[in-house]
Amino acid sequence: MGLMKVFSGSEILALALQQKIEAIGVDTVLKNNIQSARLGGFGNSDLAVELFVQETEFSKVNPVIEEFRMSI
Repeated sequence: MGLMKVFSGSEILALALQQKIEAIGVDTVLKNNIQSARLGGFGNSDLAVELFVQETEFSKVNPVIEEFRMSI
């Protein structure tokens, strides 16, 4: 079992979704690629932040993710 990516996008949206997921008691992993993109000379990418949850928690967080997607 491993991590499943549930979001790729801007840091602001990723942090907002992370807060909603953690509010229902599920831990998340936030991978911020903004610094890596800058160091690599790519500038700031819109898909620079990724949010992950444990695969086993996906069914629990899926309704939260769907509601979030509808609101953006």
